[in-house]
Amino acid sequence: MTVTAEPFGRVVTAPAGDLRDIAPATLADWTVAAKVLVLRGVPLLDKADLTTYGESWGEVLTWDFGAVLDLVIEEEPKNYLFGRGDVPFHWDGAFARATPRFFLFQCVRAPAAGGGGETVFSDTTEVIRRAGADLVERWSRTEITYRTEKLKHYGGETTAPLLGKHSVTGETIMRYNEPLDPDHYLNPVWTTVDGLSDAEAAPFLADLSTRLHDPDVCYAHEWRDGDIVVVDNQALLHGRNAFRGSSSRHLQRIQIL
Repeated sequence: MTVTAEPFGRVVTAPAGDLRDIAPATLADWTVAAKVLVLRGVPLLDKADLTTYGESWGEVLTWDFGAVLDLVIEEEPKNYLFGRGDVPFHWDGAFARATPRFFLFQCVRAPAAGGGGETVFSDTTEVIRRAGADLVERWSRTEITYRTEKLKHYGGETTAPLLGKHSVTGETIMRYNEPLDPDHYLNPVWTTVDGLSDAEAAPFLADLSTRLHDPDVCYAHEWRDGDIVVVDNQALLHGRNAFRGSSSRHLQRIQIL
């Protein structure tokens, strides 16, 4: 059974089988078309098999922990990704040697019902379509520098153009990490907009944030145990809603170049 999510995304409920029974090229095509592909009813893979499966798609991005990241809540986190607060929008690979085309989540344990922790996706292709030509032209000339301390598996300083091109569809896409206020987030991220003073950058980034968070361009995924979610990391930015109370979850993530 297939259900189309709103405003984008595709949820496929399959009879018990194996993820490896579906050709990588087929899943890649489905993911590019839907932007977020949710598979239910397919058993999760162990870490070794998940890595091998990812390699059937292409090169897998590895870090100091290996290929599979366990995203779990820590009681004394050093990085906001592992705390209970929200995670602002970003793209995977900003501080990596290369930007993944796709990433895949396995949900080992979902939050309790109503416990928050939804992963939120913003369709930057739609954000760009809704912007006027003058603003898109301004965005096309914008580069942003991001800085964060390396306290987990990523960090440093990187500069990236705000706009780029999707390698499959040819659509214009956006690369952006929302700045993180050090008064509210562990391991904050600082942004500098090339050619703008801090006073000039503030309204520019505020307008960008409003457009990215428009509910008409966002899909919030409520996790269920056993969900496998494949994401087009080129078209989308993603983040996370805060958890409520003592709610928690355990995801495993792999990134494919």
